[in-house]
Amino acid sequence: MAREKLSAVHVRQSPAGKYGDGGGLWLLKSGKDTGSWMLRVAVHGRLRHMGLGSIADVSLAEARVSAAKWRAVARDGRDPVQERERQRRDAARNLHLLEDVARDAFEARKAGLRGDGKAGRWYGPLENHVLPKLGKTPVADIDQILIRDTLRPIWKAKASTAEKAIQRLAIVMKHAAALGYAVDLQACAKAQALLGAQGHEVQNIPSLPWAEVPAFYASLNDGSATHLAIRFLILTGLRSAPVRLARLDHIEGDVLTVPADLMKGQKGKASDFRVPLSAETLEVIEEAKRQSRNGLLFASPRGLALSDMTLSRLMQRREMEARPHGFRSSLRVFLAEKGCPRDIGEMILAHSVMGKVEASYMRSDLLDIRRGWMDRWARFVTTGKDDAQADVPTTGQLIQMQAGAR
Repeated sequence: MAREKLSAVHVRQSPAGKYGDGGGLWLLKSGKDTGSWMLRVAVHGRLRHMGLGSIADVSLAEARVSAAKWRAVARDGRDPVQERERQRRDAARNLHLLEDVARDAFEARKAGLRGDGKAGRWYGPLENHVLPKLGKTPVADIDQILIRDTLRPIWKAKASTAEKAIQRLAIVMKHAAALGYAVDLQACAKAQALLGAQGHEVQNIPSLPWAEVPAFYASLNDGSATHLAIRFLILTGLRSAPVRLARLDHIEGDVLTVPADLMKGQKGKASDFRVPLSAETLEVIEEAKRQSRNGLLFASPRGLALSDMTLSRLMQRREMEARPHGFRSSLRVFLAEKGCPRDIGEMILAHSVMGKVEASYMRSDLLDIRRGWMDRWARFVTTGKDDAQADVPTTGQLIQMQAGAR
C-alpha cells in the first residue's frame, strides 16, 4: 500500500480539491469545512468507487480502517459496493421492520378476508397511513408516542380510517409477539389514550324513506345495465358487490345463490346465501340477460363487472343524498313497520342474529317465509301500494315453522 499522505490537520484545513491518502483512499473536499471520503478499488479489472461517509461523521482514522476492510473484500474477488448493500439488507431483515411484519400478518389473515383481501380494505389503512412513516421502524421500537404522532393528523379528520388503522396495527403487533419478537402489546391502547376522544358520530349511509322508493324505482327505466342493477339491488336487499358480481349461473329458477365470498362477513363460513326472487325481480333478470357478457348478469360495455362508483354516480348526478347501500335501510324499515318478525327481517338482509348454539339447531334458511315478505316488498316497489293481505306468516306460524326446522 502506498504511504499515507494525509493528516487530521490536512483534512480540516485543506481547501476544495481531491487529496489521496494512498491505497485508493481519497479525500474529496467541496469546501474548507465540507467533504467526504471515497475508496477506489479494482474488482476483476473493473474500477469501483465507494463512498465512505462525510468528514463530519467519519474521521481520518476511521476512514482508513473502513478502507482496509473493503480492500480486503475486493482482494477476495467480491464487489465491496454490492457486499455492503447485501449486509445492509441482512441487517434490515434482522431488525424485523414493521412493514415486513405487517405484510406477514396480512398474508396470515387474507384467507379469511373477502376476495383474499385483494380489494385492500384490510391492508389499506396500514399501507396508506401507518407504513409510510413507520414501515422502516423495527417493531421492537414501536411505542405509543410514535403511533400517536403518526395517526394524530387523521385521528379526528378521518376518524373512521384512523380507528381502522390503529386496530390493524394492534393485530400486527400481536402477530409480531407470536413470532417471538419483543414488542409492546399495549402500545396501541396507550396511543389511543394519548390521542383522546375522536369526537365523531357514526354517520349512517343516507337512504330514501321507503315510501319514496317506488317513484325512484319507476325512474330507472332506460334498460341500461346500471338501471337494471340498481333495480335488482332494491328488490333483493343485497349489498353492491353481490349485485355487481352476480353471474347467470348463480340463478336457478326463482332463487339466487350468492357465494359466501361475496357476502360481507361470510368468508370461510359453511353455506352460501339464498335469495328468493320475486316475479318483478325475474323480469329484471330476463331484461338484463339480453345484454349480459362473460357470464356476468350486469356487465359494463367492455364486458367487465360494474364498479361500485357506477351505481353511486347515478344518484349523485340526480343530486340525491341517498346512496345504493341505503336501500337496505329502506327495506328494513318497511319490514319493521309492516310487522315482519325481527329475526326474519335480519335474515332477509343476511344479518346474523343467532349465537353459535342456536345456529347449530336452526338448519333452515326459512326461504319460503322470506319469499312472502320479499314478494310484498316487490309489489310495493312497483305499484306504490302495499297489499296488507300478502301471504306472509304470522308470528305464531313463524314459531311453528322454526320448531319444524329443528
